[in-house]
Amino acid sequence: MPIDLRSDTVTTPTEKMRDAIRDAAVGDDVYGEDPTINHLEQLAAEIVGKEAALFVTSGTQGNQVAVLSHTQRGDEVILEEYSHIFGYETAGLSTIAGVQARTIKGVNGQMPIPDIVAAIREDDIHCPKTALICLENTHGDSGGRILPLNYMEEVYEISRQHQIPVHLDGARLFNAAVGLGVDPKEITKLVDTVQFCLSKGLSAPMGSILAGPKNFIEKARKWRKMLGGGMRQAGIAGAAGIVALEEMVGRLEEDHVHAKKLAQRLALIEGIDIDAEGVETNIIMFSIEGLGMDSEEFIEKLNEHQILANSAGPYRIRFVTHRGITKEDIGTAVEVVNRIAAGAKTRL
Repeated sequence: MPIDLRSDTVTTPTEKMRDAIRDAAVGDDVYGEDPTINHLEQLAAEIVGKEAALFVTSGTQGNQVAVLSHTQRGDEVILEEYSHIFGYETAGLSTIAGVQARTIKGVNGQMPIPDIVAAIREDDIHCPKTALICLENTHGDSGGRILPLNYMEEVYEISRQHQIPVHLDGARLFNAAVGLGVDPKEITKLVDTVQFCLSKGLSAPMGSILAGPKNFIEKARKWRKMLGGGMRQAGIAGAAGIVALEEMVGRLEEDHVHAKKLAQRLALIEGIDIDAEGVETNIIMFSIEGLGMDSEEFIEKLNEHQILANSAGPYRIRFVTHRGITKEDIGTAVEVVNRIAAGAKTRL
């Protein structure tokens, strides 16, 4: 079996999830009659401290529904320039929601507060309305960095001053909560709405949750239907999500420990450039430019040793730890990278 470090999306359901899927009580969710989905949505809302929640097919769908529910066509949304919503959701902001993105260069996923303030539009006939601020926690492209609570508080205060809602792309919200050692509510109380995935480190086979005020979720439910997300006996999938929320959050700490150890050992390899101290959750980013090869060649050499990884740039590699990665896998991965680096050194 390959050691799959491409993403935590490759996790497979636990045996308890498979049992729950088999035995799930179901009904037509479009009619609001699926008891398993109703339970999942109530549970999810309670966990993140919101009035209501909505089960959606994916994080991308959840974010898109959130933008549609918060904005009108021609509005503008403020978000970090390497955010998932802007960079990896197939231009849904513009093509589906019809809104304009106002991107800000961030540091570890944090848009500078003065830049957010400066980006908020005045009431001017020439300009779009600033209708939404989007945050991402953890921030994937910066290597799973966590947004500090005091930073989120500052953004929230600005949003209240200007009466602009804040949406959190919390695909890995629970990684952030575990990393900070806080209840997820301590994060989500600082935003109006939140999307989080059940299908990454939590290991459910599919699905995400969008949570927020009751009237917002009622509106979002209609947008979900328009996007083709009105599912029937959805409890088949939702049953695994309940297990994910009840049993899988605490074990994320193990993924963080593995990622930290992997980063620290990679940092000892000549030609690998990595900020091991900056690894806060389960995502590792590092440069292999010092090996005299690009990402494509490096990944090919990893594949020869049954290790899978993704490129994050011409010389940038991403490793992601998850439930399927063991302590032994970490050792093997380091050994393989050592071999590749040694071979590159002789070539140079």
